[in-house]
Amino acid sequence: MKLLLPIIFLTLLLASCAPAPATVISESSTLLADSSTTTAATLPTTPPPDIVTPPNGSWQIQYAGDINTDLDVDIYNLDLFDTDPATIANLHARGIFIMCYFSAGSFENWRPDVNAFPAEVLGKEYEGWPDEKWLDIRKMDLLAPIMSARLDLASQKECDGVDPDNVHGFANDTGFPLTYEDQLQYNLWLAESAHARGLSIGLKNDSEQILDLLPYFDWQLHEECFEYDECELLLPFIEAGKPVFNIEYALAPSDFCPQSNEMGLNSIRKNLKLDAFIEACK
Repeated sequence: MKLLLPIIFLTLLLASCAPAPATVISESSTLLADSSTTTAATLPTTPPPDIVTPPNGSWQIQYAGDINTDLDVDIYNLDLFDTDPATIANLHARGIFIMCYFSAGSFENWRPDVNAFPAEVLGKEYEGWPDEKWLDIRKMDLLAPIMSARLDLASQKECDGVDPDNVHGFANDTGFPLTYEDQLQYNLWLAESAHARGLSIGLKNDSEQILDLLPYFDWQLHEECFEYDECELLLPFIEAGKPVFNIEYALAPSDFCPQSNEMGLNSIRKNLKLDAFIEACK
């Protein structure tokens, strides 16, 4: 037995010096992997330096009706599909930042890419919105190509950033057993994919995951934080120097603007249909 020890030692030493096999990582493989081996640490904590983030300034959001481009604001939030490139170009010529909206967590039956969604990813109807259904965000092999195409469209139209909506399905009755981790991985994939295309990205609502997602999202957009007493949850973004935009629908500006300004939020009042009407706090 003593004669075998030097041989065994030499064999183990040579094995430890052998080069590790090369690993090829695709654009989205880090977040399409099993969640047990994929963590937030696989992503950069700050966006690439060439990404333009929105100013902490005045803004308008409009999806319905003819877009009123005459407002003296720093930012426009517009529908990705319905806004033509000429409108974006004209706003860019005035130095205005453009956020482009699309739903990343629900199926909208009027969009031009509806035929790309297989039936197996469609869940329950979105309460209050009969033309929408929740998506099974666990099926990334089916959803990633669809959402990647939408992000490509945002890049082609020269949007500065994207506003992916409905990214909190895990906290809703979607028809699927979505978990916190499922949502976290999907939202991280969205952030990585937007940054890979030079787009900044905002976290829409999803207040439950703010602390986990703060390093990877460039701004926050929330609806009715004063109506539902949720504004305190948004403070980590403000403390990190990232702008927070808030929309109120039911409250009068006098009921939320003083507190909004004191907290450093960019709040506005809008009609629920998001037409040209706006009452801004600043």
